[in-house]
Amino acid sequence: MAEKFDNLEEYLEKFIENIRQLGIIVSDFQPSSQAGLNQKLNYMISGLQDIEKCRQQLHEINVPLEVFEYIDQGRNPQLYTKECLERALARNEQVKGKIDTMTKFKSLLVSELSKVFPEEMSKYKAIHGEDTPS
Repeated sequence: MAEKFDNLEEYLEKFIENIRQLGIIVSDFQPSSQAGLNQKLNYMISGLQDIEKCRQQLHEINVPLEVFEYIDQGRNPQLYTKECLERALARNEQVKGKIDTMTKFKSLLVSELSKVFPEEMSKYKAIHGEDTPS
């Protein structure tokens, strides 16, 4: 898979360099540079064809739209991944806290119910395999 990305990166770099050179030729166009301009235009067309071939190889890759928003804002797209992981970690901590709280509540509830309804709670513990809370 990495080879496909390497090929795409190489083609994009060549295409960008060709566009840069094309811009230089066009900005200072002289009739004598027509052949060079034509050559660069042909390179641009073949570069687009190479990029199109890579696109077909990478059609199964899905990029979240938020990544493009990061790029449009001039931000590093790797920050998107970092922030997603940080949000997932924070959410994981919240859920873990809720689970811990509910576990403590259940333990306390079973303990208090055992004091008030000892016979019923012993039946409950037998059915659910609960240990006596400590």
